Amino acid sequence: MTDPDRIEAVRRFNRFYTRRIGVLNEGLLDSEFSLTECRILWELAHLEGGAGITATDLGRLLDLDAGYLSRLLRDLKERDLVRAARSETDARQSLLTLSPAGRRAFKPLDRRSREQVGEMLDQLGDAQQAELLQAFRRVQGLLEDPGSKPGKGGFLLRPHRPGDMGWVVSRHGALYAREYQFDMSFEALVARIAADFIEQFDPRREACWIAERDGVNIGSVALVQARDEQTRAPIEGLAQLRLLLVEPSARGLGLGDRLVAECHRFAREAGYRRVRLWTNSQLDAAKHIYRKAGYQLTGSEPFHGFGLDLVGETWELDLQAAHAV
Repeated sequence: MTDPDRIEAVRRFNRFYTRRIGVLNEGLLDSEFSLTECRILWELAHLEGGAGITATDLGRLLDLDAGYLSRLLRDLKERDLVRAARSETDARQSLLTLSPAGRRAFKPLDRRSREQVGEMLDQLGDAQQAELLQAFRRVQGLLEDPGSKPGKGGFLLRPHRPGDMGWVVSRHGALYAREYQFDMSFEALVARIAADFIEQFDPRREACWIAERDGVNIGSVALVQARDEQTRAPIEGLAQLRLLLVEPSARGLGLGDRLVAECHRFAREAGYRRVRLWTNSQLDAAKHIYRKAGYQLTGSEPFHGFGLDLVGETWELDLQAAHAV
């Protein structure tokens, strides 16, 4: 049985948030509509292609009792906000849509909702906003019905910008400590890699991509000019893949494959002939991505690092051979 203190903590947060966004008021957003009525109007306003929806499907979508939904729809129809018409493909079904009056009523609700959220976010700095959105995504991911989660995709890749390298370092440190028990020396290594990337960045030969979903960072990768470890001199024709990270909430979307493929596309355009990377033998998920992309293991060596006895591995990809396949 769940700890009573945890149950009370969730209830306390629910009380805080419902008060914070004003759902306890008689009318949501200073309107004549209840929260549930506003949600019905929102769903009908966002039907794909303006198509209608059956009351049964709407009830399933909102997880509402059929009798309660029926009463709400009857009232909205009487106010000429919602209309029902026979389906052209199945005369047994009625499809619900917003009337012109319903669309006019919805527009100020949508505008006031955006303004309310904007005012709430304006009280926070950029880093705090990102942290809040990450927390929202985490809560949704934990509580969402597995059968309702979105399919693959739904993310965008963008170039890095100020603040991103700090996020990359932080998330590498936290995730590798949690999933592989690496100590803080690993975070220090990532910080040095990130600092070198920023200080030596050559946009003609190097790039970094940050993956976003709903405004929240969910992944990263960088492609840099490979250098001799002793002299730091560039190695002709060789790029190095670094800082590959996929957040747990984004795994299964094909994001790792996409990030690596983006590196290869850029590498070919920049004139590289090969790509090298260094990883550890126990990072099975990452190595699966590399194998699929055509990388070959070229060397391995045991070492003690990050608080553990590990085996470092070097992998390489011949871009011309991979492109030919």
